[in-house]
Amino acid sequence: MFEYDGAAFHGWQMQKSNVRAVEGELQKAVAKVANHDVDLVCAGRTDAGVHASAQVVHFHTSVKRSFRSWVMGINTALPFDIGVRWVGTVADDFHARFSAVSRRYRYVIFNHQVRPGILRNQVAWTFRTLDVERMHRAAQALVGEHDFTSFRAAGCQSRTPTRNVHFVRVSRHRDFVVIDIQANAFLHHMVRNIAGALMAVGNGKQPETWIREILEERDRRRADITAPAQGLYLVNVTYPEGSGIPEEAPGPEFMQPWFTPEQQALVRGPVFRKSKSAES
Repeated sequence: MFEYDGAAFHGWQMQKSNVRAVEGELQKAVAKVANHDVDLVCAGRTDAGVHASAQVVHFHTSVKRSFRSWVMGINTALPFDIGVRWVGTVADDFHARFSAVSRRYRYVIFNHQVRPGILRNQVAWTFRTLDVERMHRAAQALVGEHDFTSFRAAGCQSRTPTRNVHFVRVSRHRDFVVIDIQANAFLHHMVRNIAGALMAVGNGKQPETWIREILEERDRRRADITAPAQGLYLVNVTYPEGSGIPEEAPGPEFMQPWFTPEQQALVRGPVFRKSKSAES
């Protein structure tokens, strides 16, 4: 399990062009400790500029190291915008992507008249005042199993647009607005497109009913608003009981004090602890 600041990366996946990717940096560091090449499989491939506080990968090796040696050795070989937090052994049939039951993202918006300086690469920004109660009510139309064609990127390659959203919660913490969303899996740009649409509801440009209307129309052109990447964090990946992956309070770290234990633990409800794998 590891975290990264996605600001300087062109996403998780290595590309043919010589651009910086999280996968490439982590693969080199793991191979250095393992003393052999490794293939990494991640729970969810994030886009350029997107962050993760609890990304999960698996790889195969016959090399014996203590868990501390793996963590310290890999971190020593990594750049400072990636940090491994946990390494452990899992069952032979564990798969970081296909064994996952759910993914949880948080989208963080700095809602202030003046743009952020220090946090410019860690949060989205809007100077228009957002009504979080309106946003939260509108977002409930997304809960459940739906066709999310209206919220998928034009180039999304998933075989099906159907996803099951477990919950969406919109809350304000002084000048920060957080969209907290969990589903079995997400389509390309799905969270950013949802965030953009909810911001249009929150600033009064669209009515609360708009989210349900565009969801039912199944037309991406109806809600062509994509929120910027820097506000998005992958904060939790849930696996079946006994998988060996530790449970931690969803991040990112600077947000954890904002939430009550009950809000943080939404992911731990038994309804989400299925043994069935989910498509990524």
